[in-house]
Amino acid sequence: MNIDPKLREIADKVEAGVRLGTDDGMLLSTHTDLLTVGQIANMARECRHGNITYYNRNLHLNTTNVCEANCAFCSFARLKEDMPSAYTMSTEQALEWIEKRYRPGMTEVHIVNGLNPHLPFSYYTDLLRAIGTRFPALHLKAFSAVEIHYFAQKFGMSYRQTLEQLIDAGLGSLPGGGAEIFANRVRKQICRDKVDADGWLDVHRTAHQLGLKSNCTMLYGTMETREERIDHLLRLRELQDETGGFQAFVPLAYHAEGNRLQIFSKPTADDDLRMIAVSRLLLDNIPHIKAYWIMLGLKMAQIAQRFGANDMDGTVIEEKVYHMAGAETPHELTIDELRRMIRAMGREPSERTTMYEPVM
Repeated sequence: MNIDPKLREIADKVEAGVRLGTDDGMLLSTHTDLLTVGQIANMARECRHGNITYYNRNLHLNTTNVCEANCAFCSFARLKEDMPSAYTMSTEQALEWIEKRYRPGMTEVHIVNGLNPHLPFSYYTDLLRAIGTRFPALHLKAFSAVEIHYFAQKFGMSYRQTLEQLIDAGLGSLPGGGAEIFANRVRKQICRDKVDADGWLDVHRTAHQLGLKSNCTMLYGTMETREERIDHLLRLRELQDETGGFQAFVPLAYHAEGNRLQIFSKPTADDDLRMIAVSRLLLDNIPHIKAYWIMLGLKMAQIAQRFGANDMDGTVIEEKVYHMAGAETPHELTIDELRRMIRAMGREPSERTTMYEPVM
């Protein structure tokens, strides 16, 4: 490639297995030659995963959107039970909801909720046990680090005690949500009611020590700087060096509809693809980079498979959080549609479980 010598130097580092640092991350985040940045990330991706793009059969369950946290970017939560569109499912209603949407071959239910002050801890353990009993084939990926922190504080437990009780009830892994951006400057403006960055990291650290795998995320496109994005990625990498418990990183683009941060424009295609590429190159110890099609859009998620991503998530029946913020993507995809999209990018679709085991 006839490229800028500075990008050539980074490409040589990646090829030699040399870890990239902050300055490298900043160069990749600001260099005008996005296509070459993507090529370097694609090289790293193919060295690790070859031509495979993963997907799974999953559904997204949100049993309550009542939440006492008043995050400026959130379009999903309702502060009070009597507000329009506020809801809380009973355990039986949750089971009925799954029953209507369950398809043979599904392997995962992804559960995240609002921080509902009216529910006992037993609501969550009973929910896990009931789903595990009725749908034993479904892996229970449930409750973000924000929720775990909230449970621990509200019910007078440590993170370890909270997670141990949830594991006993059937919890299989943690989703990666709630990280937002680690920079305290930004958190004070967009999510001051949530656990701070150190607490989020400590929940995942504790989960990993207990044998749980988890994902990790970053919300980008609000008021954070590029330097703060790089710092976020490197803090995730540092914890991964310590525990090895992260399975996938999922960059999440800010969506503006229905929330108080509408002064910020939606991230551009450059933002989306660059975020995927830089993530792949800096997070050398996190196996998978996910292009979450609900958030990116179907076409961008496809292109991302050539910019460092190696996963497109799954069927995602029936996502609410991003759709309530204006996402125009479908509420679900069929397996045939997912596989067609992956093959259209010259990749080979590979169905996986939550733990990235192949489904034959």
